[in-house]
Amino acid sequence: MKLISSIIKNQRFYSILVLLLIVGVGCKSGEIEKPEGEWIPPVKENELVEGVDYFLPHIDLKNWKVTLPVGNPAEVEPPEILEYGTNLQLKDFMYNDSTDGSLVFYTYPGSSTANSSYSRTELREQMVPGSNTTNWTFAQGGRIKGELALSEISKDTNGDSHRVIIMQIHGRLTNEQRDLIGEDDNNAPPMLKIYWTDKKVIVRTKVLKDENASDIDILHTDAWKDTDAFTFSEEVGFERFTLEVIVSEGKMEIILNDNESVVYDDINVQRWGIFENYFKAGNYLITTDEGAYSRVKYYDLVHSH
Repeated sequence: MKLISSIIKNQRFYSILVLLLIVGVGCKSGEIEKPEGEWIPPVKENELVEGVDYFLPHIDLKNWKVTLPVGNPAEVEPPEILEYGTNLQLKDFMYNDSTDGSLVFYTYPGSSTANSSYSRTELREQMVPGSNTTNWTFAQGGRIKGELALSEISKDTNGDSHRVIIMQIHGRLTNEQRDLIGEDDNNAPPMLKIYWTDKKVIVRTKVLKDENASDIDILHTDAWKDTDAFTFSEEVGFERFTLEVIVSEGKMEIILNDNESVVYDDINVQRWGIFENYFKAGNYLITTDEGAYSRVKYYDLVHSH
């Protein structure tokens, strides 16, 4: 009986051993047996997307109005701009690209503002939604950062791409300053213009023609002139990039892709503190050529003071 019991025990041991070997061969280390039926591939980390097959931009527009290349020109302010997806006036010029989660700004030569020859589909900051009268100074400071890309742009007769202004700091006269110098509007020069030009990002600022001019004289637009352009070394082409502007009293810094920056902190920036300012971002096409057009995509845009 002891011999029979020993044989039975050995048979059970070998049966368990064989079963374990079969399972080991059938399943590699770290794998889980898959049930019969349709195989569903595992979701990789960071591969989840918004919705099912589409993306949406996440840009808060409650403090922005947009100017269009039509009308006189036409403008759409908050709160109407918040419904841009269903706004018939905006549908051709400002719309979502759900394939990559961008907000597209499209423009062509058409209507322009009173102080320009060029057209735009461009956002204008409004610290108080629906009002242009509350703005900020360099002493108060400000920051704007966008992630964007030049999507499409036409070429001139020489085969060179047209230029686009993609971000600005624009000056504004207070009502008291306007009346002091006898102007009929509150327009002041733009302190900063950032261009997409020939696949690179180019910066232009303003400097005084006479650094010794009085505080009243420098309120006039013709007291200022453009500087020579600064060109970032990195070529952005038609790829996504980040652009950040940080201003404080007497200082302005522009940063490309969190990597390369240029700083302005001279007498011109210091004296610019006399003006109010507002940010602009979008698609300001610098040409009146027939058939010209451009599309600028913004994936993210934030600003603060």
